[in-house]
Amino acid sequence: MGALIPVLLLVLGLAAGVGAGFFLRPAPPEPPTASSVDEGPAEAAAPLKAAEPVEVELSFVKINNQFVVPVIKDDLVSALVVLSLSLEVPAVDTSAIYDREPKLRDAFLQVLFDHAYLGGFDGVYTASTAMDTLRSSLLASARRVAGENVSDVLITDIVRQDM
Repeated sequence: MGALIPVLLLVLGLAAGVGAGFFLRPAPPEPPTASSVDEGPAEAAAPLKAAEPVEVELSFVKINNQFVVPVIKDDLVSALVVLSLSLEVPAVDTSAIYDREPKLRDAFLQVLFDHAYLGGFDGVYTASTAMDTLRSSLLASARRVAGENVSDVLITDIVRQDM
């Protein structure tokens, strides 16, 4: 008798869930009316153009290891810059970014070394114009490697250690 009560509660709960799902289901979509079937192709396509664009869920992919960039002055390392980067991509493309990470790291290091060689990490290296230049160069490099699905490059950490 004691085992019968839990079984009855389970059956009652299952029946209540099925009944609630049946009564609360959404209404079926309306079938096309005769007037929309008789419209020409240009008139029928007009409502489609007025529809809102589909929003793509974006995700942030953190590049696993930090980037260490030497700053060279007079043929000597005068400072080290350490950066962490993340990429903003559609959520469905995160695994593709991880698959291309070695190639992305190589391309990012080339951009960072060029930036350091041109004096981008000298003086006030975190000024917005300097950071914008660096971000746009990194974004262009990321798009060459991973495609146009990369919408932004985020510099999440940046530190300069003078020697």
